[in-house]
Amino acid sequence: MSQYFVLGDVRVHTVFKTVKNVHLTVHPPKGKVTLVAPTGTRPEVARAYAISKLSWIRQQQRALKEQARETPRRFIERESHHVWGRRYLLRVVEQDNRARVDLGNKTLTLFVRPGAIQAKRAKVMNEWHKSLLHSELPTLIATWERRLGVKVKAYHLQRMKTKWGSCNPSAGNIRLNTELVKKPKDLLEYVLVHEMAHLLERNHSDAFVKILNLHLPGWREARLVLNELPLGVG
Repeated sequence: MSQYFVLGDVRVHTVFKTVKNVHLTVHPPKGKVTLVAPTGTRPEVARAYAISKLSWIRQQQRALKEQARETPRRFIERESHHVWGRRYLLRVVEQDNRARVDLGNKTLTLFVRPGAIQAKRAKVMNEWHKSLLHSELPTLIATWERRLGVKVKAYHLQRMKTKWGSCNPSAGNIRLNTELVKKPKDLLEYVLVHEMAHLLERNHSDAFVKILNLHLPGWREARLVLNELPLGVG
């Protein structure tokens, strides 16, 4: 069961589940607030708890609003691009050959046909990003399948505006944000493990937290770092 209540300018989405403790979360990128409370908690008690945390909620929302946001990429000379957490300067080479991307020591070279418009350049870069993720994920998934005792039937890559990943436990599928290619590889692993853990526990329950604590003790630090890095453009 779920419901909404409003505290001034703050809307709180309240969900009642079979958990032991109350969990209050302010989600990036827009500061959506969710409160998960044990089944049987009276709505007025949940509301009172949220009121007691109202200053903290607003502080978290302000921090998200002030968080650096990546400016739209134009795919032009000497533009900054990030790959696995490192910054590279873009070189654009126009030639009558297959479009591709080469990663150098400090530069990223985008080869496109003469006159290629921004949308075409963006498509080439996006496909290259996907290829980098595809080169990392099968090994990571196999490793964590063994550790967690689960099976990922399929994974999908998609650019998402509000989530780093998602999981469909019934189908055994996970979906990852292609923007993760711009972040350090350990953050890709954190998001992957988080989604794979949902194959064992659907919700963000105490049992789910125990799974992460056991298998990825540094997950809270990884989540904090991920949320502090620049957000991608929707």
